[in-house]
Amino acid sequence: MKKIGKQTFVIKGDVVIRDTYTIAGKKEGEGPLKDNFDMIVDDSLWGEDSWEKCELKFQQTAVENLMKKNKIDKNNIDLLIAGDLLNQIVSSSFAARALGMPFVGVYGACSTMALSMGLGALLIDGGFAENVICVTSSHFCSAERQYRLPLEMGGQRHMSAQWTVTGSGAVWLSNSGSGPKIKNVTFGKIIDLGVKDANNMGAAMAPAAYDTLKQHLLDTKKEYDLMTSGDLGTVGKNIVNKMFNEDKMSIEDKYDDCGTIIFDIEKQDVHAGGSGCGCSAVVFGSFLYKKLLNGDIDNLLFMSTGALHSPTVSLQGESIPGIAHCIGIER
Repeated sequence: MKKIGKQTFVIKGDVVIRDTYTIAGKKEGEGPLKDNFDMIVDDSLWGEDSWEKCELKFQQTAVENLMKKNKIDKNNIDLLIAGDLLNQIVSSSFAARALGMPFVGVYGACSTMALSMGLGALLIDGGFAENVICVTSSHFCSAERQYRLPLEMGGQRHMSAQWTVTGSGAVWLSNSGSGPKIKNVTFGKIIDLGVKDANNMGAAMAPAAYDTLKQHLLDTKKEYDLMTSGDLGTVGKNIVNKMFNEDKMSIEDKYDDCGTIIFDIEKQDVHAGGSGCGCSAVVFGSFLYKKLLNGDIDNLLFMSTGALHSPTVSLQGESIPGIAHCIGIER
């Protein structure tokens, strides 16, 4: 059996994270991870005539540069798994159109990086693929236009609001080669405690992060050098720590959040931190992946979190369902 506990799948064969490629925007490039990204783009349009076109360019370029970097022929890629925040995941679909590879589009909101990597790992371990590329992206301007208010309106941002990361991260998974290996995957359940404030994503997603992470630890009985969540920011991170402390299972000394890692919360005006599909994607593909390669940590629990709502249902007064997915990685 490749399933342990309630929700965790064990990877029996080799699923190697062969390499990554990350592209970050200007604000991200001014943060503490600036020396870790493969590319920093200073122009929010990057020569395109819309932010949406810019975002798909981020995603397409991340995949193309990952392949060039490793001299990969696209005919040797069995599957491209991708998703993003925009309606009908158009950034991913349009990028896949240009890339010309077999494509599976997934939607997990900001949990998409861990979701796509988890699915890719299962497909490789099941013998259905040898090489899979997982990629996702987000853009501050396109996300604000879709989920909140167009930037031209100059609306006041709430202090609990997070700054959607402009960036894209691509990951190459393979059944051969050297690199850190995915050892287990925990897909989460929808957890919804009734939060309706679209300006407080951290509070909406934190219960799902707690639920999935706790289940993963119970299922695997593993201890990790570092555990990271996707993009809860300061608000959501504090809620997760509080929930574990109330359970007398404190994780504070080994836990951090990509939304607080990517920006300098004190010096950059990002309010509660980073968010968006690109948040956990670029933090993993740059900072966390290098920690594994350099031997700073021997194992990592990488989790991405998502708020599965839409502007339509939010305006109708619906609450915000949360989801989180975990991946256990070892050197």
